[in-house]
Amino acid sequence: NAAHPNTSGLKRYASLESVSRPSVNFDSGLEIKTRSVEQTLIPLVSQITTLINHKDKPKKSERTQQAIQRVGQAVSVAVGRFVAVGEAIAVENEELKEEMGMACFEARRAGDAIAQLTDVGTAVTPPVDGRTTVFSDRTGMVKAARMLLSSVTKVLVLADRIVIKQIITSRNKVLVTLEQLERVSTFQEFVQIFSQFGNQMVEFAHLTGDRQNDLKDENKKARMAAARAVLEKCTMMLLTASKTCLRHPDCESARINKDAVFHRMRFALEQVMEIVTDARPCGETKVLPLSIYTGIKDFKSNVEGLREGLYLLPHQALSGQLEAVVERTEDFTDSAYTSHEHREGILQLCQLARQDTDQLITAWMEAQSLNAKEATEEMELSILKTCQSVYELRRELHKVAVGRAADLLKLHAEHLPLRALKASGGEGNLEAVAEYARTLGEQKEQLVETCRLLCHVSGTEPLEITCIHAEETFHVIGPQIISAAQTLALHPSSKIAKENLDVFCEAWESQLCDMAVLLREINDVFEGRRGDKRAYMSLPRPGVSIRIYNEQSTIAKLGLELRLLTSDMDTEVEKWEDQEHDIVRQGQSLSSMAYSMYLFTSQVLTTIQVLTTSQVLTTNQVLTTSQVLTTIQLLTTSQVLTTIQLLTTSQRTQMPSQILLI
Repeated sequence: NAAHPNTSGLKRYASLESVSRPSVNFDSGLEIKTRSVEQTLIPLVSQITTLINHKDKPKKSERTQQAIQRVGQAVSVAVGRFVAVGEAIAVENEELKEEMGMACFEARRAGDAIAQLTDVGTAVTPPVDGRTTVFSDRTGMVKAARMLLSSVTKVLVLADRIVIKQIITSRNKVLVTLEQLERVSTFQEFVQIFSQFGNQMVEFAHLTGDRQNDLKDENKKARMAAARAVLEKCTMMLLTASKTCLRHPDCESARINKDAVFHRMRFALEQVMEIVTDARPCGETKVLPLSIYTGIKDFKSNVEGLREGLYLLPHQALSGQLEAVVERTEDFTDSAYTSHEHREGILQLCQLARQDTDQLITAWMEAQSLNAKEATEEMELSILKTCQSVYELRRELHKVAVGRAADLLKLHAEHLPLRALKASGGEGNLEAVAEYARTLGEQKEQLVETCRLLCHVSGTEPLEITCIHAEETFHVIGPQIISAAQTLALHPSSKIAKENLDVFCEAWESQLCDMAVLLREINDVFEGRRGDKRAYMSLPRPGVSIRIYNEQSTIAKLGLELRLLTSDMDTEVEKWEDQEHDIVRQGQSLSSMAYSMYLFTSQVLTTIQVLTTSQVLTTNQVLTTSQVLTTIQLLTTSQVLTTIQLLTTSQRTQMPSQILLI
């Protein structure tokens, strides 16, 4: 990664750790989990390295001495400011007061020691008054440097706990409100609580988004992105599913639909906590299912490692590894959707890999019998053949998985089962809904299996995690769409039930789009075109003005409010049998128009971010475009809501309280 000048700096830090070990109780193995902590340490490491690695010449020029003294003083001043911040944090957070206080004390002491060791005056020759300086006590400088780095790292890691605490606090608020939403029994109560819930979710999204961007571990970033994607989509599902359940309290399919959303949101919240706190229930460790790609990579590594050591592995280790890979190819060969041609091709390549591995083991054993110290020519040839055969197997599996995914995406581009479910549900045709539900169920199984195959050939662990997320999403949303369609079929005139089905269908279509992006990324990895990693769409991109981030926050909150008010008005209009109330229909039309404009502006802002990430737009263009769009959005929405208020002023006595909430 070009953005990692820090690597060499951290290596220097490691070298300082190994030179000497002062008598302090700090854990020198503190794990730095975030890029912000890492980047903060780089300048300090650089300056300290300058002090330690100065030229040990018999004579020191005045210029050299003054430069070293300036660096030492700069370090001391910087440490003083840094410690002041740490001490302020300790005052505000009682639970960290003792640890933070000790870390700040050690950092200040180390900074003072470095300043003293570099205080060499202006004399050209080393001081003759017996003072210890950096020129006469390099070991002392190393000790002070190590103490400083250890204590500063401790302060940073402790400060990072504050961020974790904020996320935990935000999540706890969300959980409490989520439980309140699950128990509401009236629309008015639901409107009030959901408004609060929407604000809390926006705050939680910001905190977790910042954390996701800051994480060093790419696997954790991928897991965080997956959990946040679930929460983002489920927020709108929760709105419509809950309203449908309130409108039709005796409908079993509506209750099942709603319960599934709440369960999935709680599960996603727990996933976020596991990532943030780095803990799992009962001490379990999160282990990815072993993919074929990972198996082949490990197998190939051991095969090529035989060049360096003929006696490091038992013979059966290689054959066992290959058999484990071959066993996993059964996900391809046992699939009813794999063509006969592809099945035969995979089986032949597996057999070829077995033959080449057997030949390698034979050559390996012969070399050992001769007490060879390195691979023989015959063994080298077998190594090359074995690596080539497993590469051919991987390429064939990649072609099958990617090809099937591409075909599925083309086949389901028109979303025919979803359209049919909407139509039959709106007609109240339960038999047709059951028939199309079976069709969607078959499509779901195909997509779930295809995601599993893509996981095998993904090429990186973060992409494996994304494949698993896609598989889980299709597996969960499929039944939710069916329960929403059943509810609509039972209540075909219910606008809330129709809106609920639309939301779940949109989530399905969105996941298909995400799958297309995932497919391109897997292809890029296989062909060596890594490029920039895809950023999560609701996050601020690196290099994009924070202004857009704030705009999206405002628009996200506005969107939730508009969707809530619009659907709430629809609910009230449903109850009114008297259709002569023009004011009701006008208000309904205007609120729908406001929400449509929100969707348009939100989509355009997302497009602007994508263009900026691709360097199509400059920062100034982004600011100008987004400011104009946001102004139009807020002005237009404000005008719509004001118009509704004016329209209702003259007929307040005739209007229901829910509409007047606007």
